[in-house]
Amino acid sequence: MARYKTTPNPRARPAKQLKSNTKKSTRRASRSSGGTTKHDRVLGLLQANGGTTIAAISKVTGWQPHSVRGFFAGVVKKKLGLTLESEKAKSGRIYRIVRATTSAPSPSALGTAQQADA
Repeated sequence: MARYKTTPNPRARPAKQLKSNTKKSTRRASRSSGGTTKHDRVLGLLQANGGTTIAAISKVTGWQPHSVRGFFAGVVKKKLGLTLESEKAKSGRIYRIVRATTSAPSPSALGTAQQADA
């Protein structure tokens, strides 16, 4: 039986040249560097007195409209717990963050507290 010598595949990389799929630790700029993030810009637009439109946010951030709506639902409402209000205007829907107002306790809560005191 004759043994054949196999030649290495020229397309195969040696093991030492394979790239790792893990991310290497890179230094990221901290927020205290003074730069504003897209997140901060969007929240600033939403907190303005007049509010803002999805088109305006898309223009500032470069996001698609569906991404802006996802930001509203996931970050503004769920993560930050802010109340987002929208109203229909001639120029389109206007979105704004509603300031939290302190309200008086409900009458049922007052009645329960008075009964506990008695």
